[in-house]
Amino acid sequence: MLVRTKTLVCLAFALTACTGSDGSLHAQQTEFNVTTVGQFEQPWALEFLPDGRLLISEAAGALKVLNSDASIGEITGVPKVSHGGQGGFGDVVLHPDFRQNSLVYLSYVERGRGGTSGAVVARANLRLTETGGELADLEVIWRQVPKVSGRGHFGHRIVFGPNGHLWISSGERQQFDPAQDMASNLGKIVRLNVDGSVPEDNPFAKQGGVAAEVWSLGHRNPLGLAFDASGRLWTVEMGPKGGDELNLVQRGANYGYPIVSNGDHYDGRDIPDHDTRPEFAAPAITWTPVISPSSLIFYSGSEFPDWRGNAFIGGLSSQALVRVEFDGESAREAQRFPMGRRIRAVEQAPDGSIWLLEDGRRGNGYLLRLTGPTN
Repeated sequence: MLVRTKTLVCLAFALTACTGSDGSLHAQQTEFNVTTVGQFEQPWALEFLPDGRLLISEAAGALKVLNSDASIGEITGVPKVSHGGQGGFGDVVLHPDFRQNSLVYLSYVERGRGGTSGAVVARANLRLTETGGELADLEVIWRQVPKVSGRGHFGHRIVFGPNGHLWISSGERQQFDPAQDMASNLGKIVRLNVDGSVPEDNPFAKQGGVAAEVWSLGHRNPLGLAFDASGRLWTVEMGPKGGDELNLVQRGANYGYPIVSNGDHYDGRDIPDHDTRPEFAAPAITWTPVISPSSLIFYSGSEFPDWRGNAFIGGLSSQALVRVEFDGESAREAQRFPMGRRIRAVEQAPDGSIWLLEDGRRGNGYLLRLTGPTN
């Protein structure tokens, strides 16, 4: 994507020492350029279109398109969202056959009765124009059950898997117990067909109801969801006071929250660690102090060939981009790039550059592009 930036900042970023997950320093040096491409109001997610343009969701309920000349257009027909706290307009993802069917999938928070709310996923036809576009025939295909009070832990990241299924991360809405309750789809990773129906081979399909949607349970607030090159699904999720997690999402597995966590409750009450309850799936990495993970990708591009197969995690409170290396199903933090900004989203562009969204709730909501040092 070629963009003539209105605001341009090119910085040679060098890191000679980075902190690993065990607190040790790893002496490495990596350079990349950081270009500020644009600015948005509380941006949440980004998705590249086949023509090289970029969709960006804004939490208050807008969908923007960044055009090749750096102008910012509007996508109309966005549904009304319940905006406040951690809620609002969330993810935006293209159907795998978007070139043929023009379908786009959206997650957002809708209001319920009595001050309640919950996340939903909808699909719509995206009709593009030269500078913007519109959503048509919008249809809600999934809802969090039940709607509850509060404005936190919606999760609602969405991704398509290698076999075409739709995967959704559903937070436990700061209610704790629903993560273990199969009468609820809160605190779960959900697997659906592209039309919102339930695959017959889901692990709990025979239970019916919302349990049939569930692939795994015992999650707190999963905000990153991505497949690696081997087709394995991973999630990053915020822990309580300590204990952020990177998890390999396995069929029917229970990740233990709120029964176990490597963090504690915010009021100081202890939560038993994962190693005290081996029947629960343990995380591949935990972070204390937390990184506040917001997003997750696996890198496969040519811009940074040494990083192919690595994961990148956006960090909010850590104001960092975290690089993770893998050895099969084992993982370790390899590098942490202090960005000085709360990173809400990370995405790989078709040309292999890495794009970041700054969380605009406490900052400027800048869109950043990372390229190799020679670009």
